[in-house]
Amino acid sequence: MKQMVVPSILSADFSRLAEEIDLVVSKGAERLHLDIMDGHFVPNLTFGPMIVNAVDRLTDVHLEAHLMMENPSKFIPQFIEAGVDTLMIQQETCPHLHKDLHLIKEHGGRAGVVVNPATPVSLIREVLPDVDHILIMTVNPGFGGQSFIETMIPKIQETREMIGSREIDLQVDGGIDLGTIGKARNAGANLFVVGSSIFGEPDPGKAYQDLTSKLGVPV
Repeated sequence: MKQMVVPSILSADFSRLAEEIDLVVSKGAERLHLDIMDGHFVPNLTFGPMIVNAVDRLTDVHLEAHLMMENPSKFIPQFIEAGVDTLMIQQETCPHLHKDLHLIKEHGGRAGVVVNPATPVSLIREVLPDVDHILIMTVNPGFGGQSFIETMIPKIQETREMIGSREIDLQVDGGIDLGTIGKARNAGANLFVVGSSIFGEPDPGKAYQDLTSKLGVPV
């Protein structure tokens, strides 16, 4: 699977969103990560389909959205219609996970599942045939700028082994920076969500390139 840094616009300056997106896309970013928080499953509140659609109109790159929200199935059609290509839902909020993953696919999206740091990855084993994407949270979800939880390294390794030969992207999110991206890559991840370590830097484009170079990917 292709290795890639995925900038998270949660850390971008929303008053300059088009410019911020262009800074990373012009340096080679092929995907953008959108954190959707409802103020219930996580304490923070971010944005909904209208902002997603605005981002979709600003760029042609692949958009992935992580729904950190209760009852995500109610909103799956709206987010895909707004322009999301890969839609990720939390294992912890989906008692009918198999059904919800198929709902994503029925609406034309790539289906992803997310597990929190305290959630055993074994709980998603039964839906592996139904997913295109797995996201391992390496911080507790809800806020940017947190430190990488080192004990997630064995969990990433376990997930990569569980995936086996399946064509499933394995992504990590939380505390990914120049000091941790190599550890996550060596453990088996191929996609790396980065927020503050890109958009919190004076030159987001250069920060994106520096992180990508850590993966050995030409920039």
